[in-house]
Amino acid sequence: MVRRSEPAPPSTGPIRTCVGCRAKASDSELLRVVARDEIVVPDPRRGLPGRGAWLHPDPACLRAAERRRAFPRALRVQGALDLAVLTAHLESVTAGDVPPREAPAADE
Repeated sequence: MVRRSEPAPPSTGPIRTCVGCRAKASDSELLRVVARDEIVVPDPRRGLPGRGAWLHPDPACLRAAERRRAFPRALRVQGALDLAVLTAHLESVTAGDVPPREAPAADE
């Protein structure tokens, strides 16, 4: 049995990895996205079915994920995905128009 010399950090919820910058963060700091009909859509309420990927709500992380072609791999889909809806959502969040957790998800 392995014992830690220091106590474990307090749990703040699940830890996820951003597909853009590859940094680990609490799921409350990241935006969940899913693929719907070959379109990557934001899932701020985390209620859409299907496999999700996690991304910092930051255009730099989106650009990095796009450059690395991380979305098809993380969402396990074949071919290219359209990022227009996700890009528009992140632009509205960074402009302060919509809070990241209150934005309506696609198909609602």
